Amino acid sequence: METSRVRTKTPQDLPPEGAAPFPFPLGADPSLPAPDALPLGKQTFLRPLLLWGALPLGALLLSFAVGRYPISPGQLLHALETALNASDASVPSALDTVLFRIRLPRILAALLVGASLGASGAALQGLFRNPLASPGLLGAVAGSGFGAALGICLSLPFPAIQALAFLWGLGAVLLACALGARMRHNPLLGLVLAGVMTGSLFTAATSLVKYVADPSDKLPAITFWLMGSLSSVAPRDLLFLLPPVVLGIAPLVLVRWRLNVLSLGEEEARALGLNVRGFRWLVILCTTLATAAAISVCGMIGWVGLVVPHLCRMAVGSDFKALLPASVLGGGVFLLLVDDLARILAAVEIPLGILTALVGVPFFLWLATRKGAAF
Repeated sequence: METSRVRTKTPQDLPPEGAAPFPFPLGADPSLPAPDALPLGKQTFLRPLLLWGALPLGALLLSFAVGRYPISPGQLLHALETALNASDASVPSALDTVLFRIRLPRILAALLVGASLGASGAALQGLFRNPLASPGLLGAVAGSGFGAALGICLSLPFPAIQALAFLWGLGAVLLACALGARMRHNPLLGLVLAGVMTGSLFTAATSLVKYVADPSDKLPAITFWLMGSLSSVAPRDLLFLLPPVVLGIAPLVLVRWRLNVLSLGEEEARALGLNVRGFRWLVILCTTLATAAAISVCGMIGWVGLVVPHLCRMAVGSDFKALLPASVLGGGVFLLLVDDLARILAAVEIPLGILTALVGVPFFLWLATRKGAAF
């Protein structure tokens, strides 16, 4: 009867006394990475990213199909194949108009605006280390609203109204930064207080413009614009929207890891070599560009930049290497789905600002009251 040979561990196989334990389990192949050696981002990032990457495609197809003029999946696929030159068949003119001249610009605008607000909200929450920070914290939303109301009251053409809204949004943030810089002992608190004051100032100025506006013509237009909508988006608006959105979001995504460093505190971030002051101004500049451009095209839409980062944080964690890209995708998908609801819920289109509040407030109440909630 043959007995099996079992090799017993000798003193040479064990680490010396007082040495660190084996970096790999006994019997494991040292050429393979240990399970705990995976970066934190990959542990919390890969699987949710696949899901969040598929969501925009599904929301895009759904948005093409729903609306006052419903389109079947077969018609939609046929039209898309024809548009991509994969088919020689023609598309009915009515279908072509609805899909590519009305819905496509609106869908792209919703994705860009939602991505801008989602990324800006996540970045500002990390910058101020405040879960209630939103894109309107420094007055960009209120300033853009005043600029648009002023342009409508002056009967300016629509491109001029958009430009005025964008410039006043930038101006409001510059004013907040100038006021906040005077509080040198606590710059972050100074910025927040200055942003609140600036927002209140421009909100009052907007109310004054509404008070003196023509109640039969200008006042309804101002009120509708302030409630937010994508119903009047045209292809030219995308050309106005795209450059500042890209200039705002791209740097945030490229330097998103620095928000993790800043979350440790300013002193710790400086000790790790981060230029806190320069990085703070970079984040403020990028978020202001993206927010002012978004608001100038679609009006005042709230809650997206506040709700979406928290929703993404529940899905991918608090690591900004995963959170910021997820907020970009999640913001676009969120606003796109809300815009779909605005088109199909009632006989008349519901303003987006109303729907985002109706969705955002219950979510925040649930988030604040759920067991173990941690903002």
